[in-house]
Amino acid sequence: MIQEAIHSLLDHRDLTKGQISDVLGEIQSGEATSAQVGALLVALRNKGETAGEIAAFASTLREQSISITPRVKQRVIDTCGTGGDSVKTFNVSTISSFVAAGGGAFVAKHGGRSVTSKCGSADLLERLGFRLNMEPLRVQESIETIGIGFMFAPSFHPVMRQVAPIRKELGIRTIFNLMGPLINPARVNAQLLGVYSRELVPLTAEVLSRLGADEAIVVHALEGMDEISITGKTLVSWLREGKVTTKEYRPRDFGVIEGARPEDMSDGRDPVRSTLDILNAWHIRGGNRQMVLANAGAALVVAGRANTLLEGVELAKESMQSGAAYKKLEEYAKSQ
Repeated sequence: MIQEAIHSLLDHRDLTKGQISDVLGEIQSGEATSAQVGALLVALRNKGETAGEIAAFASTLREQSISITPRVKQRVIDTCGTGGDSVKTFNVSTISSFVAAGGGAFVAKHGGRSVTSKCGSADLLERLGFRLNMEPLRVQESIETIGIGFMFAPSFHPVMRQVAPIRKELGIRTIFNLMGPLINPARVNAQLLGVYSRELVPLTAEVLSRLGADEAIVVHALEGMDEISITGKTLVSWLREGKVTTKEYRPRDFGVIEGARPEDMSDGRDPVRSTLDILNAWHIRGGNRQMVLANAGAALVVAGRANTLLEGVELAKESMQSGAAYKKLEEYAKSQ
C-alpha cells in the first residue's frame, strides 16, 4: 500500500483517508521500510498537504496512540506549538501552561524535545527535575487534581517514535512536524496552537475544525515565531462555534504595550532560572513576562475561563501576581 501511495503522490493525487490509514498501519507494524517512509514524506511535501490529508493523518494517529480521559467538568486544553520558528524563543508555551492552570484551566500539555529553541517542553521539565515518562493514569490524575499534566509524545505515540530517526535523517519539515499539536493523547477539544508559517494558520484551523475541536486559536507571529507576539503583528485564525475567522492582531489587542524586540524573546538565559523568575518574581518586569501573559491569556479564553483576550490576560496577571501559577509548578513537582 505504501508504494501505491507514493505513486499517487508523484502523480499529484491526494491520498484518501483509507490509504493513509493503511500506510500508517504498515509503518506501525514495521512492514514499511525506512526508504519507503522517507519517500512518502518527501512526495507528500512536494505535492502539498491538504487539510483533509492532515486531518486523516491526525485522526489515524490518535486511534493508534495510548490515550487518557481526564474526568473534569470543563474543557481540557493544550498549549502545544509546532516549533520550527526562526527566532529561537524561550519556552513560552510550557510556562504559559502553568499560568493558565493557575487561572483555573485544566491543561493536558503534550510535547517533546526541542525543535528550534534550546529547551523544548520536555527539555525544560526535565531540567526542572520532573519525570517525563509518567504512567498515563498518573498523568490523568495529575490533570484532574492539580490542573496540569505532561505527556511526553514518544511515550504515547508508537508511530511518531518509529519515524523520528527517518525525519532526522531527512532534515526537512514534513507532515509529522504538524502532528504533535493535533494528536494530544487526552483528546483535548480546545487549544492554543502556534505554527511555524503564516500559510499554516488558516489551514491548521480548518484541520482542527475537521477533527471536531470546540474552540482553537491558531497563531503565527509575523516576525517568525510560533507564538503570540508582543513585538509585532500576529496572524490568528480563531475557530469558534464552528466558524473560522482570520485576522492580524497587534500587541495592544492583548493589553501589551509595543516596544520589545524579537531578539529580547530569545532563549539565551538559563531556562530554569528564566522559568522561576517569570512565574515567581512578579516584581521583575520584562518582555518575556508580557509574552507569557499574552499567550496564557489566549489559553484561558479557549479554556472557557475568559470571554475576551483582554479578560484572559487580566486573569493571567492575577494567576502570576497571586502566586497561583508558581503554586501549580510546586504542586506538579510534589506529584512526581
